[in-house]
Amino acid sequence: MREVAIVAFGQSDHVRDSAETSEVEMLMPVLHEVLDRTGLAARDIGFTCSGSSDYLAGRAFSFTMALDGVGAWPPISESHVETDGAWALYEAWVKLLTGEAETALVYAYGKSSPGDVREVLTRQLDPYYVAPLWPDSVALAALQAQALIDAGLTDERALAGIAARSRAAAESNPHAQLRGAIPPGEHLVAPLRTGDCPPIGDGAAAVVLAADDTARRLTERPAWIRGLDHRIEAHALGVRDLTDSPSTRLAAERAGAFQRPVDTAELHAPFTSQEVVLRRALKLDAPDSTVRINPSGGPLAANPIMAAGLIRLGEAAARIHRGESDRALAHATSGPCLQQNLVAVLEGE
Repeated sequence: MREVAIVAFGQSDHVRDSAETSEVEMLMPVLHEVLDRTGLAARDIGFTCSGSSDYLAGRAFSFTMALDGVGAWPPISESHVETDGAWALYEAWVKLLTGEAETALVYAYGKSSPGDVREVLTRQLDPYYVAPLWPDSVALAALQAQALIDAGLTDERALAGIAARSRAAAESNPHAQLRGAIPPGEHLVAPLRTGDCPPIGDGAAAVVLAADDTARRLTERPAWIRGLDHRIEAHALGVRDLTDSPSTRLAAERAGAFQRPVDTAELHAPFTSQEVVLRRALKLDAPDSTVRINPSGGPLAANPIMAAGLIRLGEAAARIHRGESDRALAHATSGPCLQQNLVAVLEGE
């Protein structure tokens, strides 16, 4: 079986409002950055895959305009997923495993600032029984948080501690939108306070994948993808136990996350309560655990929708590139209350 690695990662500075720049203008510096790090030109890339959402952009086939940032000539082998860029990385990974390409460029972007993102995300819900009620993403996350509190698995003070730890870690992340001490704030939707919720913002990210010796040639320390899997929960929220995430646990098992301990975990938990669920599902909640969780600050510091999951894989890979991690776990999610979950295990040489 071929080996595939992340050999370069780049991201934009995540901001509350990028009205002065288009998606292409936001993407191009990031794409140039990852290509420059590998010494590759766009014509050298064997496969390109992107993740974004037409609902955020407010127009159909919006991703075709973003392709201007990649370049229209020479013609490229290209694909797109209407979800977080982590799933675009999954498609590119499969492409390289089959031998159809030696390198792949994966990118994702999201601009939440033009509209009401809480309202937009209701379009993910069951169109017959749930969406007509218009429960927004924060209200649904609050239901999950309350279920955890009622089960005795957390409390508001513990949730505030997760937020404080994450944003303190973001102090060293120059791309983060929120850094340092931020008060818990008032209840946004009880029991969640403003500090328990992710910032609304715009941003982009990109990675370059390469196979076998090509990866070793392009970077000194590749972040090898040792396992990658994604699973989905039942669509109906009422038939799920919101305090648990069986799909995350299964994806982690299939990716080999439980075979040996990891030293780093980048978790895509936009709400503090969701980190509690993920830590339990991924067996990271032991009192004596030394695993560094979201050393980048995680999505509580920057949460560009459709790119935040890809950023988790990129941040984990970057720590391996720098020699700060030997075995890292990266997680991405999509949908309400951790409905869809992807888990990757990355290792250095």
